[in-house]
Order: sequence, then C-alpha cells, then structure tokens
Amino acid sequence: MAFSANEGGDGGFTEPNVVPLVDVMLVLLIIFMVTAPLMNHQVQVELPEATLLVPPERSSQIITLSVQQTGELYWNDQPITRDMLETQLAVEAQKTPQPQLDIRADDTTRYQVIQEVVKTAQQVGMRTVNFVATVER
Repeated sequence: MAFSANEGGDGGFTEPNVVPLVDVMLVLLIIFMVTAPLMNHQVQVELPEATLLVPPERSSQIITLSVQQTGELYWNDQPITRDMLETQLAVEAQKTPQPQLDIRADDTTRYQVIQEVVKTAQQVGMRTVNFVATVER
C-alpha cells in the first residue's frame, strides 16, 4: 500500500491509499468466480445400486435382560438365576426368527458381570445382543 506524505502540515502520514488493494481483491474475486465451476470431478463414476431382495429378519419379540449393580438378573422384569438364564437363552436361541436380546445395566454395574452375561448369550447361540443406554443430556 502506498502512503502519501503531508507536505504542508505537521509532517505525519495521511490516509492510506486503498485503491490498489481493492483492485487486487476484485481480480481475485473474478478469478475464483471463473474457476469455481471447473473444480467439479472430471471423472464420472457410476456407483452401483444396492438391491436387497429379501429384507433382514426383524424379530417382533424383544427380551429385556436387566442387570443390577449387585449382579441380580431380571428377565423381562422377572427375577432369574444364572442357571435359569442359560437355559432360557438356549431355548430362545432355537426359535426362528430368533428374538432380540436387550441388556440393561446400572451405570455402576461392574463390567465383568455384564461380560459374563454376554458370553453366556453368545455360547448358547444368541445372534443379536444389544445394549440399552440413556441419552446424555
């Protein structure tokens, strides 16, 4: 930017000359306006479309297994022992379509207790094991 000196006054500078700056900005604006449409992808690719002939099986039955901090288990709000849990899960695993297993646990429940429940469900053949949580606020 160019500055002009005040010849007749106190010897200080006056206003800066912004005309060259405006000229440069206008040229850059025109360059970007011209090149922006050219920044599209030049290679055209036809992406495949997914066709799903048979929708995945959705179970209408959902089993809710609640695990409390003390390790107590509840099958759809009914108390159940660990031995009965394995038997019940084995029976449910044989059904077609297989019901969905939702595990709800207290936030203070030890991970080891939940891991044992999930491991038991996997061993008897339950394919869908979900964890139910609340949304953080």
